[in-house]
Amino acid sequence: MTTRKIFDEELQSLHDKLTEMCEITERMIKEAVSALKTLDRSLGASVSEIDKEVDELELDIEKKCMRILLKQQPVARDLIKVTTALKVITDIERIGDQASDIGEIVRQYPDEELFHEPTKIQKMGDLAVAMIHQSVAAFLSESVGGADMVIRADDEMDALFNETKAMLIEMMTKDPSHADQAVNLLMIAKYLEKIGDYAVNVGEWAKYLVTGVHKEYQ
Repeated sequence: MTTRKIFDEELQSLHDKLTEMCEITERMIKEAVSALKTLDRSLGASVSEIDKEVDELELDIEKKCMRILLKQQPVARDLIKVTTALKVITDIERIGDQASDIGEIVRQYPDEELFHEPTKIQKMGDLAVAMIHQSVAAFLSESVGGADMVIRADDEMDALFNETKAMLIEMMTKDPSHADQAVNLLMIAKYLEKIGDYAVNVGEWAKYLVTGVHKEYQ
């Protein structure tokens, strides 16, 4: 087997693990938001348990990357593919952490029912899942167009967060008895907004693979 073929197979294995890591974080967000909607505390707690799988996959991918770097000693574009994968898994692991934090808030929720239907938060959750999926797909396929879609979607995420924040502050002002719940909901919205930021980071690394330019380091 040629060195090129070995490298390609190892890179494909790395991409498969990255896809798996992405799919798990998507499921975590879906379950965390679902747990909030129904105040299912046991489901919220289970999200934190799933985060251990994400951490293990991050470590596994790091080892794969290090093995490729040491054994294959890639150069030029091949080297960039491996090193950017290390950047991407850091962002995905942080997405898992944010989803886990949402699940933990639900697990410790102070009341037996929601004082407000979290419609906008659900929209944020759906958008977060879509952004993560698109950003990783863009990275794996080296699609600048796909990455730009994620970056543009972040404007919608920010708008939803600002609308949610304004609404919760107004509700809390009118009825301070719901202050604790409002703060919890605001924290969850902030975590989802942050997930959008991490998805954008992945999108930026996808663009870097193609263009050689990263917005943060210009």
